[in-house]
Amino acid sequence: MAKLTLVVLAAGMGSRFGERIKQLEPLGPSGELLIDYSIYDAIKAGFDRVVFIIRKDIEQLFKSTIGERTAQHIPVEYVFQSPDILPCRNGDFPDRTKPWGTAHALWCCKDVLDGPFAVINADDFYGRDAFLRLGGFLSNFDADGCSVGFMLKNTLSEYGSVNRGVCKANDMGLLCSVEETREIKRDENGVITGNYNGKTRTLDEYDTVSMSMWGFGADFMPKLEKRFCEFLEELDRNEPKAELTIADAVDAEIRHNGYTMRNLTTDSKWFGITYAADVEQAKLTLINNVNSGTYTDPLWK
Repeated sequence: MAKLTLVVLAAGMGSRFGERIKQLEPLGPSGELLIDYSIYDAIKAGFDRVVFIIRKDIEQLFKSTIGERTAQHIPVEYVFQSPDILPCRNGDFPDRTKPWGTAHALWCCKDVLDGPFAVINADDFYGRDAFLRLGGFLSNFDADGCSVGFMLKNTLSEYGSVNRGVCKANDMGLLCSVEETREIKRDENGVITGNYNGKTRTLDEYDTVSMSMWGFGADFMPKLEKRFCEFLEELDRNEPKAELTIADAVDAEIRHNGYTMRNLTTDSKWFGITYAADVEQAKLTLINNVNSGTYTDPLWK
């Protein structure tokens, strides 16, 4: 069986979270991070390597906080995301300090991915069932790739808007589109709206959304590079904030190249810490998971 790699996106600046680094926020009863639970569940699902994508400036802090602990349970590698490392137009954006988005983060892994791999966020909790479904797909591909989707209503924050990839699937369970929708929130009347391509749209709470939980073969990496280069070629050299997401790249491949993405659904309940105010609810949810017997306290024994 091919080895399964878990790629963890941990280089985001987390501007909505305040001064702290949200990926390194202790949330579990014994100080566990959300990354701990994801890696624990991934190991249970058959993954046997972790690649952390981080910023160089947090390397030592990241390794001492989570990396060295993880390495006691599964082989670990590190990849660094930096705005000046690009597949094309190198040197054309001298003033750029903000990373280029999740597509760029994954592209930075091109030299360490040669087999099936999954992608997750470091600051999201996906649940055991989600990882089992993901591992099952990567052990027996029936499409080019996959996305594990969650119900929109279970991914909103009470404390502000969120960005989600809204997924549309056909009768065969394959994605037709992944529309990166920003500023999603529920108003005082219970109506959920978001911004897609500059236009406001109304969303249903049962819509399936991507939480950046993806599964691919190594053959996706050249496609990702092509999409990222196309994105960069269209930008003004003084552009400070434009980003390309993995959802953007996947959507383009589906629409234009017939790329097939299995739409996996899960009973797992997602939660995350987009805002600092999300922390207390996250802690309570993890305590409830321990009390129900899903996880032990401490997690790593």
